[in-house]
Amino acid sequence: MAKYVKVAKRNQIPEGSGLAVEAAGREIGLFLVEGKVCAIDPVCPHAGGPLTEGGVNGRNVMCPWHGWEFSLETGVCDFNDAICLKTYKVKEEGGDIFVEV
Repeated sequence: MAKYVKVAKRNQIPEGSGLAVEAAGREIGLFLVEGKVCAIDPVCPHAGGPLTEGGVNGRNVMCPWHGWEFSLETGVCDFNDAICLKTYKVKEEGGDIFVEV
């Protein structure tokens, strides 16, 4: 059964940037875009690039190594929808960020 785990405070995530966190033994990337927190697997499947160090382009995150982009809401790669990263449900309570694992 899935449960929510506290992973960060909202003020730890700068707008338009990523933050790597751990929840239940797995690494998760948090991103704050247009006031919404998104959670996604933080490793690019192409070459293992750290997505939390990449740039945010609209509602996409770009891998800093080779420029692959992924939707922060769906995890889908911008040029090949067969490539998809896991996304996680997020909830906020009193400035705390929780991710469903």
